[in-house]
Amino acid sequence: MKPVSANITDAVGQATIVSGSHRGLLDKIFLGLSIRNYLGQLLTNPVNWILGLILAIGIPLLCQRYLFGLQAITHGSQDYPWGILLGFGLFGMVPLSASGFLLSTTVEIFRRDDFLPIERLALLNGLLGYFFAVVFLLVDLGMPWRLTYPMVVSFGPAAVLFLVAWHVATYLSVQIAEMLPAVSEWADWPGLKRFIKKITLGLTIAGIILSTLHQGALGALFCYAPAKIHPLWIAPEFQWLHFFVSSIFAGLCMVIVVSWLVKHTMTWRCDRRYLSTLDGITLGLAKGAALAMITYLVIKLVAVAHDQEWLLLISGWGLYYLLELGLGTVVPLVIFAYGVRHSRVTMVRWGALLAVAGIVWNRLNTVLICYNYRLHQEIPYWKELWVVLTVLGFYFIVYRFILYRIPVLFRWRQ
Repeated sequence: MKPVSANITDAVGQATIVSGSHRGLLDKIFLGLSIRNYLGQLLTNPVNWILGLILAIGIPLLCQRYLFGLQAITHGSQDYPWGILLGFGLFGMVPLSASGFLLSTTVEIFRRDDFLPIERLALLNGLLGYFFAVVFLLVDLGMPWRLTYPMVVSFGPAAVLFLVAWHVATYLSVQIAEMLPAVSEWADWPGLKRFIKKITLGLTIAGIILSTLHQGALGALFCYAPAKIHPLWIAPEFQWLHFFVSSIFAGLCMVIVVSWLVKHTMTWRCDRRYLSTLDGITLGLAKGAALAMITYLVIKLVAVAHDQEWLLLISGWGLYYLLELGLGTVVPLVIFAYGVRHSRVTMVRWGALLAVAGIVWNRLNTVLICYNYRLHQEIPYWKELWVVLTVLGFYFIVYRFILYRIPVLFRWRQ
């Protein structure tokens, strides 16, 4: 197996030639550089210095959390049990990671091969998003060595948390399997790739089922305490549907944003097929996201009508609710409609970024800001915010490490 020959520009702009010959594992890991040159590149990259600073402060805070308990880094209480760690790390990252099952369904089920150049990026985004959502959960809960306890030892099949735990764990396994063809190309394991290709359809169907269930189950969690959340952000009959439908356009918009970022920051790692088709793919993703947004807005309207909450819309919280819907959904929808019709790709990408921010805003509103809205509003402790930044730093490092090496943005020549 041979990689596509390419000129690879490293983080400081120097070029490295990658030949088409078979290379050893260490040579692949260090991108064809000697260990000394590779470490030199790391030290001269300003992004790594920023990451080093974040981790230098964040890792001791993580140690403090596990040594002295969650109260050492958060303002968590019986009134506000969920803070930024779960509000962003779990409830925010999971919908943004829905790209995996969406693009695999598009390519493998509906045979839209025009989206094939971006399928692996969407799968990787989904895999790492779910994995680090679990990391955020373990930081919040503690005792990671007892991760399997509620899943195996203490069965609770009637509990929504039991459902979420099993679905996320199973779906992570599916996503790992879906990424194995790329890993097998990189590691020169053709037999593994052939095996995964034989079960791709089954993996895709499993991903659809599991994603549908656990995305909705995250919304159903809030039905445990509907009286604590502002009525505009909780609709027991529709809550699971709100979370599921919003995850569809969240995942598509996240792929648009990530593909845009890697195009400008990792151009040296993108092959010609990826670069030449990305604009068309972006417009196609925006069409799908716009349809999901329309569905989401209709369901939101139906929920308000069903619960007779029209008068709440003219209250202070109601105006805040309309602001969230307007900036997070309606404005991106208008941008997508105009951008797709007139082929304004850059406009569509900015609209996708706004939609991603809108989804995170919605989840934080549901989990934290509008939770116990009659009480004081909880302000996160700076240590908790830094721990979130630290986990995101690890997320960025792993994401970049894989994209630099595994054939995700480029094709591997057999």
